[in-house]
Amino acid sequence: MAPGVAAPEASSPQPRGYSIPLVDLAGETHRQVVVDREPGQYLGHPTTVLLEDQKTIIIVYPKGHGRGAIVMRRSSDGGLTWSDRLPTPDNWATSKETPTIHRVVDPKGVKRLILFSGLYPIRMAVSQSDGHAWTPLEPIGDFGGIVTMSAVERLRDGRYLALFHDDGRFIADRGERSSFKVYRTLSKDGGLTWSAPRVIATHPTAHLCEPGMVRSPDGKQLAVLLRENSRKQNSHVIYSDDEGATWSEPLELPGALTGDRHVGRYAPDGRLFMTFRDTTLESPTRGDWVGWVGVYDDIRHRREGQYRVRLMDNHKGGDCCYPGLELLPGGAFVTTTYGHWVEGEQPFIVSVRLKLEELDARAKRARTP
Repeated sequence: MAPGVAAPEASSPQPRGYSIPLVDLAGETHRQVVVDREPGQYLGHPTTVLLEDQKTIIIVYPKGHGRGAIVMRRSSDGGLTWSDRLPTPDNWATSKETPTIHRVVDPKGVKRLILFSGLYPIRMAVSQSDGHAWTPLEPIGDFGGIVTMSAVERLRDGRYLALFHDDGRFIADRGERSSFKVYRTLSKDGGLTWSAPRVIATHPTAHLCEPGMVRSPDGKQLAVLLRENSRKQNSHVIYSDDEGATWSEPLELPGALTGDRHVGRYAPDGRLFMTFRDTTLESPTRGDWVGWVGVYDDIRHRREGQYRVRLMDNHKGGDCCYPGLELLPGGAFVTTTYGHWVEGEQPFIVSVRLKLEELDARAKRARTP
């Protein structure tokens, strides 16, 4: 246990499946909006950012499986309609990995969008015009990583904490595969420069990666949910009570929260909606795009939560998700990702809209798996 971190409840065996209700939205096409689709072209791994007007959403994703030229589109109506593909710097076509996009604000109040592209070295592009113009991708340091930066959080002192993982191959030039490690890096200047990475999580048997971060409602704790890439254990979680300076040891989560690339937002009533690829070891929706509804304390105490949601049915193994998730005025969630939504065709990008109050009554009637 790292010093300064409150000890979580003692580790105990976690269920491989789940007993909470499952609400199925996969067939409700009125909720679905096609963001981009190109016959014969793999489109995948998107992330989104919602601007301060609470209606403009920018999405980025690669033309290819986790790598390829970065595509950018914009919605000015909360994801109901989308622009054509927008111009981007020439070297965005050289992206080697999944891009991620984030809003940051520096100590002087200057707002920026920053976009990361991983493997060695990690590169970043910057926009100070809400995405209308961008710098080319440039290295942020002499280090690399995978799915960079999967999570970025503003700390109480104004710095930014960013998380990524690596398996030894890309953290340094010409690296070799070794154990999975989760890294943090810090920015003091609103995302323009980043510190050397530091390991915050590793495990003797679990392959922990793709950190997804959520802050407790009182602001005092950070929780990071982690994919388990060996597919032998559930997802794990670590906690920090000191703004990311120290972290607890990883603990296994229940099956209900097991998945890849967790992204979460709070609903107006204080509940938490998280979305991810379902990799639960015993689940009727394994490999599909799912959501989870609960409260932060369910994560803190490793409880199953309130209910799960199947958002869409993926028709090829577990090749889907890496979702963006935004909360609009009025309490509507817009979550956006890729998947093999039509059997036998290449994956494409779709968003789904929902409100928790629409699903609550259905969850009471739903059968458990």
